[in-house]
Amino acid sequence: MLHTLLFVALALISYLPNHNAAQTNYVTCGSILKLLNSDYSYRLHSHDVKYGSGSGQQSVTGVEQKEDVNSHWMIKAQTKKLCDRGEPIACGTTIRLEHLTTKKNLHSHHFSSPLSGEQEVSAYGVDGVGDTGDNWEVICSNNIWMRDAHIRLQHVDTGMYLGMSGRSYGRPISGQMEIVGLHSPQHGTRWTTSEGLYIVPKDKESTEYAHTEL
Repeated sequence: MLHTLLFVALALISYLPNHNAAQTNYVTCGSILKLLNSDYSYRLHSHDVKYGSGSGQQSVTGVEQKEDVNSHWMIKAQTKKLCDRGEPIACGTTIRLEHLTTKKNLHSHHFSSPLSGEQEVSAYGVDGVGDTGDNWEVICSNNIWMRDAHIRLQHVDTGMYLGMSGRSYGRPISGQMEIVGLHSPQHGTRWTTSEGLYIVPKDKESTEYAHTEL
């Protein structure tokens, strides 16, 4: 029931009128969003399914379905830091992405991924608390991360880029694609924001209305 209400709220908020596009198009701290791979058109996804190899941690995949609530991620400050809700994320900022359903952070480390043998990407932590392997730097061309921009996420500990290998899983997650860490900013490493609840800067009246809907 909670997931259903969350999906309805996010769907409604995504289509709220945009009264000040120049400022409400920022991606901000506390926003809950879906990340769409610009090269494959699959959304970053996780679920309570563990890898059968490598770290054995919770798997992270790519899904094509737009409506899946397991593709929601919340933007947070880097490990042991805080950011103000609604604060725009500057290019070059280190962030964490918390999986909304399972409360684990997007994570990477020196394990091999199950299909391509690239670096494994997992979801890790308890109630949003993990370690430095959860830190990702936002690589973008503007001063601020904009909602319609193509960005890359570089893993701070290992230097790898969040990407898709182009390979698909079989059962029990048939059709979902492998998410990996790649050595260079190559094909499969570009991302853009998709559906979600975007918290706008605090001095905008719409901030509190948008947040209260959730």
